[in-house]
Amino acid sequence: MKNFYLILVNSILAGFTNTCVWFAVTFWVYLETKSVLVTSYMAGIYIGTVSVSGFFLGSIVDRYRKKTAMLFSSAVTLVLFTLAAIVYLVTPPEAFKDPYSFRLWVFIVLCLFGVLAGNIRNIALPTMVTFMVEENSRDKANGLLGSAAGTAFMLASIPSGFVIGFMGVFWMMMFGIGLTVVAIVHLLTIRVEETRIVHAEGEKPKVDIPGTIAVIRKIPGLFGLIFFNTLNNFLGGVFMALMDAYGLSLVSVQAWGTIWAVLSTGFIIGGLVVARTGLGKSPIRLLFLSNIVMWTICIFFTVQASIILLSAGMFIFLCLIPVVEAAEQTVIQKVIPPDRQGRVFGFAQSIEQAASPLTAFMIGPIAQYVFIPFMTTGKGVDLLGWWFGTGMDRGIALLFTVTGILGLIITMVAMRTRAYAKLVRI
Repeated sequence: MKNFYLILVNSILAGFTNTCVWFAVTFWVYLETKSVLVTSYMAGIYIGTVSVSGFFLGSIVDRYRKKTAMLFSSAVTLVLFTLAAIVYLVTPPEAFKDPYSFRLWVFIVLCLFGVLAGNIRNIALPTMVTFMVEENSRDKANGLLGSAAGTAFMLASIPSGFVIGFMGVFWMMMFGIGLTVVAIVHLLTIRVEETRIVHAEGEKPKVDIPGTIAVIRKIPGLFGLIFFNTLNNFLGGVFMALMDAYGLSLVSVQAWGTIWAVLSTGFIIGGLVVARTGLGKSPIRLLFLSNIVMWTICIFFTVQASIILLSAGMFIFLCLIPVVEAAEQTVIQKVIPPDRQGRVFGFAQSIEQAASPLTAFMIGPIAQYVFIPFMTTGKGVDLLGWWFGTGMDRGIALLFTVTGILGLIITMVAMRTRAYAKLVRI
């Protein structure tokens, strides 16, 4: 367990670095271009690449030792961050103010792929729980994974806002490069007892999507769980695309980064609660009940232009995310053979995330051309403006409320399906 904790510390460092860079780049791009469309497209590209890459990255995790896969992840991040810094240095500053600038998007894409390389770690970590932790303690270990992710998220929030506010994006890239080097050196010192890699029929695993599907189909209700999470992520794309734009309409970038640092303790608290108490007799039932609470919060946390209301709602929302993730991980670790887990986790991630890019790409134009005009110069001013408020931020807020209503309906319907009835007994 000592080495498992060291791996968690290393993952916190790598996650902090990647999250900090992506937050900073998102803040910086919005402040430079003042374009909601750009940030929504960034979110769409980010999640889209996550969904496409999950199949391939899962096969890397199954093919190689987990420590080797993590080192490869950090090495790719280091190279891409370095290239992004070079692009920034050779580009005239005015080019970054044009949302259609080719060089701006080259910089964004290099940063994005550098961050996404860290996704190999996210797939490898739950597979490491399988061989480093006893089965009856895996749900609690999965809670620690959520706390580790939350810690990285929290630590990244403050410096990302302050570095952009006071120093600029170039220095953020320098910090990202330096910390990635530290993560690589630290990981080299950790000993991981993975004596051999077990593969079916002695073959090196390929992406093998049909074989992965066949394994998943053998587990009653597992495809239903993946489909449910896919629908949730379809709606979750709204958060990816618009949360920063909404938050920055209420407070400064420095304040917004600080608020996220405080809010992200919700990840840590939720994960620690799971690590201490486990998930109970039915992880799946707890997953669905958590979703009911999360979508109910989404309906109400933007009904007024209040950073306090938004923060309170998001804090509870973030506390529940580690519960949902730990429940899914625990089920997969229990029912999927170890030699296939990397690809199953990657497959689930790819399918579940596949809907979010569509939402993110759609939601920017929908917000820009439908909801924002509706609450600024349209009929929404007369119908809702007297209590809901008017303006650009209220258009975005209304979109969050509609998203919460849809999410709650989907969750309630899913709990009445056969897939839920089968999974709840696992």
